[in-house]
Order: sequence, then C-alpha cells, then structure tokens
Amino acid sequence: MTTVRILEIVIPGLLLGGLYALIAMGLSLQYGVARILNFSHGEFIMLGALTTWTLFTALGVNPFLALAMCGPAAFVIGFFIHRTLYKRLLISSPSPAVFESSSMLASFGLMFVIQNIALLAWGPEIRGYSYLSIPVNLGGALFGANRLVTLGVAIVIGMTFYLFISLTRTGKAIRAAAQDPAAAGLMGVNINSVLALCFGLGAGLASVAGMLISMCYPVHAVMGREYTIIAIIVVVLGGLGSIPGSFIGGFLLGLIGSIVTQIEPGLALVAYYAIFVLLLLIKPTGLMGK
Repeated sequence: MTTVRILEIVIPGLLLGGLYALIAMGLSLQYGVARILNFSHGEFIMLGALTTWTLFTALGVNPFLALAMCGPAAFVIGFFIHRTLYKRLLISSPSPAVFESSSMLASFGLMFVIQNIALLAWGPEIRGYSYLSIPVNLGGALFGANRLVTLGVAIVIGMTFYLFISLTRTGKAIRAAAQDPAAAGLMGVNINSVLALCFGLGAGLASVAGMLISMCYPVHAVMGREYTIIAIIVVVLGGLGSIPGSFIGGFLLGLIGSIVTQIEPGLALVAYYAIFVLLLLIKPTGLMGK
C-alpha cells in the first residue's frame, strides 16, 4: 500500500474521529455526571449545523464566528433544559434508577420536539455550503483545506476541554460529582448547578461539532439520530463516563469507519453496530471504564 493511499485512509479517519470525539465527550459528560442518557444529543448537533448554514448563506457570517455564537447558545439552552425539566424529574424520582429511566424517556420526547421544530424551520431538504474547500497537497494526497482545519479545531477543542476537566476547580467539582454526588455535596459542591453545567456543556460541545460537520458534509433536519447512535457507541467504546476514553474512542471509531468505507461505503454504520455488540459481550466497561 502506497503512502498516498495510507494518507487517504488515515486523514479522513482522523477527521471523523475528531468529530466523533467531540460528540461523545459531550454525551459522556451528560451521562457520566448527570446520569442522563440523552437521546436528543444529536439534535443539538443538527441545530448547530443548520444554524451555521443559515448564518453563512443568509448573512455571510464566517463559520468560526458562528461557532462562537452557536456553542454558548446551545450551552444556555442545555442548562435551561436541565434546570426546568431534568431537575424536576430528579426531585420527583424515588431512586437514581427511576430517574435514569424517566430522563431517558424525556430525552426521547425532547428529540422529537426539536426535530419537528427544525423540520418546520428548515424543511427536510439536504443543505450544504462551500467554505475553505481549496485542495491542499499533503504527502501527495489532496484534501480540502476545510477538512484539515476541522481536524485541527476538533483536536484543540477536545484537548482544551480535557484540560478544563482535569485542572480547573470547576472540573474537579464535576469529577467529584461523577464519583460520588452525595459526598461531593457534603464537601460544598452545589450538585444541582454542576449537573446543569454538565448538561449544558454537553449540548455546547454537540453544537460545536455540528458547526464543524457543516463545513465538510451535507446537513439536514433529521441528521441527529445517526450521530446520537454513533456517540453512544463511542461512549461505550471508551468507557461509560470517561472523558479521555471518549476522546480516544472517537478517533478509533473514525479510523475504523474510514477503513471500512474504503472497502464498502455502505458498511460503515454496520461495522459500528458490530463493534458496539462485541463490546457489550466481551468488555462492557470499554477501553478506560471502571
């Protein structure tokens, strides 16, 4: 296999992996800390992608400026949703298991609400735009500049978020709440605020990933479901609740998807499902789970 051929497999795989990592880190935060298996996660990706498309095509707003707008907006929406919906479910649930079940059902309803609002706003048509699509020669292989920039931005955001979780006081509070919410509360951590913060950060990361996806791939109002499934697979692959595991798992799944696509494009999602089932059977804790 030639170097050019290897690059044509590895670079697209890393691009997908960077996007999958961002998506999964957000879902891992929501489930690992807030204990919400959020099936509406992909809808925030879709909203970020279509909002970026609208801002660029209708108003000429640079996609990276859209990133600075969509990410915080999604964070605020996610924070508000947790404060109004999931906090009430948490208070009314007699046990953590009941809360996990009811929050999962609520996220299904939220998924359909957001999806239908998007269909009314944008319609079912597939959208796309051209930005930084000039070819770049990398070791003899040609790639769009937008894809290389997207890969770089995804890595920087993912690493920055990991450092935030690892080094900052807020990050330590988040990790404490994930390990033992009751003990963290006794040590002065405002658990309700931390849970809402985690849900908001997950929504913000999803929206940022949606903006990056819109730079490279066509987008539409019902794209969220597929990305939610991929995020769940990556979270299981990396280990439930593990931020580093989601980051590594995203890149691994992206590389696997790129390899399978080179063999048979229609089998990529099938390969993801196969990995998911095998993990549940062989190593349900994932790569870095406990």
